[in-house]
Amino acid sequence: MAHVQKNYIAGEWLAGPSDITNVNPSDLSDTIGTYAQASADQLDRALDAAKTAQAEWAAYGLERKQAVLNAIGAEMMARAEELGTLLSREEGKPLAEGRGEVFRAGQFFTYYAAEVLRQLGETADSVRPDIEIDVRREPVGTVAIISPWNFPTATASWKIAPALAYGNAVIWKPANITPASAHALTEIISRQDIPKGLFSLVMGTGRDVGQRLVESADIDAISFTGSVPVGRGIAAGAVQNFTRVQLEMGSKNALFVTDDADLDLAVTLALGGAFGGTGQKCTASSRLVVMDALHDAFVEKLVAGTKALKVGHALTPGTQMGPVVSEDQLTENLAWVEKGRAEGAELSCGGTRLSMDTDGYYMSPGVFLNTTNDMQINRQEMFAPLAAVIKVGSYDEGLAVVNDTNFGLTSGIVTRSLARATHFRRNARTGVVTVNLPTAGTDYHVPFGGRGDSSYGPREQGQTARDFYTIVKTAYIASGTPS
Repeated sequence: MAHVQKNYIAGEWLAGPSDITNVNPSDLSDTIGTYAQASADQLDRALDAAKTAQAEWAAYGLERKQAVLNAIGAEMMARAEELGTLLSREEGKPLAEGRGEVFRAGQFFTYYAAEVLRQLGETADSVRPDIEIDVRREPVGTVAIISPWNFPTATASWKIAPALAYGNAVIWKPANITPASAHALTEIISRQDIPKGLFSLVMGTGRDVGQRLVESADIDAISFTGSVPVGRGIAAGAVQNFTRVQLEMGSKNALFVTDDADLDLAVTLALGGAFGGTGQKCTASSRLVVMDALHDAFVEKLVAGTKALKVGHALTPGTQMGPVVSEDQLTENLAWVEKGRAEGAELSCGGTRLSMDTDGYYMSPGVFLNTTNDMQINRQEMFAPLAAVIKVGSYDEGLAVVNDTNFGLTSGIVTRSLARATHFRRNARTGVVTVNLPTAGTDYHVPFGGRGDSSYGPREQGQTARDFYTIVKTAYIASGTPS
């Protein structure tokens, strides 16, 4: 009988009523493990324990809390090779990306360990005599964290770390498709000096566990990263209890290549932004907006570069793009290829399932040409190694195309002109803007988030995270008149 990896509920590792099997998308004969699914009763137990534990954790001294977060981050960074290999094995991203993700996740914990000591309040004089005012932040309470499979360790970490740093309890429901990374992070957290019940891992489906978590009156805040439809459902469920929400959802990011751009740089940025992580990034460059003077030369080099990308097993040295995460995702990706063709787009290369040395969910990266911004492949998030080129006649038209979307997460421009770079930075309607950099790739110490259908609620990361994970309290103190 296979060993089942358990959930971590109220300080104990518990089996569940059912379990799932985790398979390597690079090699379907490689079973990574079997993972328990939490029951409704176990979730309720986690919620009950979190209340008591949160009050105890909030009363910990600052340096004691700081030590916990530092220990988590240091261990993750020290084990980046091991845990990155596990991540790449179950998610499919090349090993260098998996290793880098785990190391970066550790940096989130050490960053927020430092933020523990920077939780400073404010004082003010009242407009009334002999009254002083003290303004400070307090923990919001118990936070539900619902994280995605594409960055199973990093996204979870940039939510868990600030939640703990600002004194909250955490109930974590990760994506079911990447349970090994969730279990590994939980194992590290479980060994720390934290109250029993402060942190719980409840694996399960969104229907069975996620919805119950969202609708619970015992949850004070919900941080979610995933699709727009699921985000809308979470918002609708949370509002019944006036639970605060932070939603990071879809995107349709554009990289704008102007006629004065460095051609080789533009192609390099497009290739990395569109196909890094197999295109399974919310920051991926799925729209490549190119001015006509540079269009043909750009397309020629882009297609050649796309064809040259080495697709392979995530753990094989030299692999530049791994498999798609699952059969369902691969099926959806191939359906997008047909939708694009049906809309009149020209598939210049790729977009097909590949047969490799190992049986897996492999797909060749694809480039659509002769597309318009009203095509569905340029309106909806595909989450696939597919990019569409849109030709524009001027800078103004290009900027208009970049902004013509319901989303607004990231956008980028490739140009040698300071004036254009400055204008774009100020007028692109996205939460993140890059200049001569890919649309994917952000730092942990500054805000991250988008506009429109991409994000709802306070920003993530950096010091801005405190706006979501804390509540402001204003106190008035009568000082009196000394005798």
